[in-house]
Amino acid sequence: MELETIIGLEIHVHLNTKSKLFCSCRNVSAADRPNQYVCPVCMGFPGTLPVTNAQAIEWTALAGLALGCTIAKHATFARKSYFYPDLPKGYQISQYDEPLCIHGEAHVFVGDTDRHVRIERVHLEEDAAKNVHTKDATRIDHNRAGTPLIEIVTAPDLRSPQEAKMFLEELQRTMWYLRISNADMENGDLRVDANISLREQGGKLSPKTEIKNLNSFRAVERALAYEIERQQKLWEAGTPPTTSSTRGWNDEKGQTVEQRVKEAEADYRYFPEPDIPPLVLEPSWVEKLRIALPELPHAKEERFRRQYQMAPADARLITTDRSLADFAENVFSEIGEWVAERPDVEQREIPLLEKLATNYLLGDFRRLLSDAKATVADRKSVVRMNCVVSCRTSH
Repeated sequence: MELETIIGLEIHVHLNTKSKLFCSCRNVSAADRPNQYVCPVCMGFPGTLPVTNAQAIEWTALAGLALGCTIAKHATFARKSYFYPDLPKGYQISQYDEPLCIHGEAHVFVGDTDRHVRIERVHLEEDAAKNVHTKDATRIDHNRAGTPLIEIVTAPDLRSPQEAKMFLEELQRTMWYLRISNADMENGDLRVDANISLREQGGKLSPKTEIKNLNSFRAVERALAYEIERQQKLWEAGTPPTTSSTRGWNDEKGQTVEQRVKEAEADYRYFPEPDIPPLVLEPSWVEKLRIALPELPHAKEERFRRQYQMAPADARLITTDRSLADFAENVFSEIGEWVAERPDVEQREIPLLEKLATNYLLGDFRRLLSDAKATVADRKSVVRMNCVVSCRTSH
């Protein structure tokens, strides 16, 4: 029996707005002490009213545009009800049937193949508080409660653990290019739940298993590989999964552990949020955001391969950092100007000079930045001089 792997992802990205989503408390990833940045609104006190953060709405739409989504003309918030101790109101303000962004498509290179992954929706919601476990007790830190998250839901278009990992790395690069999130998995700025099932080639979709507790790209890849093997054995034994379930990833043991039967949407008792008016998004506002979009990493990587005859690995590395990629183009431009001024240097030598500059930027320069704990901006004058000197020395 030949089985096909079906993978979809649900990704939460923490937005770097100055304040939380529905109040004026500071939005920080790490505070000096627990419950330092809280107020009656984000603590869920009775009688409080939320006021939506306009910057969070704009950045959600920007992320949606970057992922090829249609921006809704009319969007609403909804209450998602479930009982967890870290949910102060007893419900989460999220979006349900009228999200901000729908029907997108993302691109990712898997080797030399340009894979297309459909995006079902991108919506805005508030984060929960954080449970802090000690030997004696579990305490709740509300500094994170009410901070803005975007949730990105893909269609089940991924077919291998490697594709899932590559997609997440591309999404992280996109968030960096938009400069709306640190998108750091280790710090919880980017969190992933992976949905996986197997089916006979061309058959109907089977009940999915959701994998949680994935805190690195490597963990995502390992957990999916393990789950494929586990489910293959179930299929071979004639007992494939018949219900959707949730499993947690145990990184030390290298295996998933059953947690619970997965909730259905009805279990959350969604209903419209009565305290927040609907969002009406004018086409002119959306168009301004579209114009403001930078060249995105996938497009820049593809162009660098073509325009500068760059090796795929070099193009991916140099375009991971938007500042480095932009600076590299400035260096390449200066190389062109320098060659134009030198009658003893032929135009056909420009690709070689660009290759020398690329090697410097990806080698000595990156080490220089790392050793000095500096950014590209801190070392621009130094690297420009060294790149040009390196090129001149080659002649």
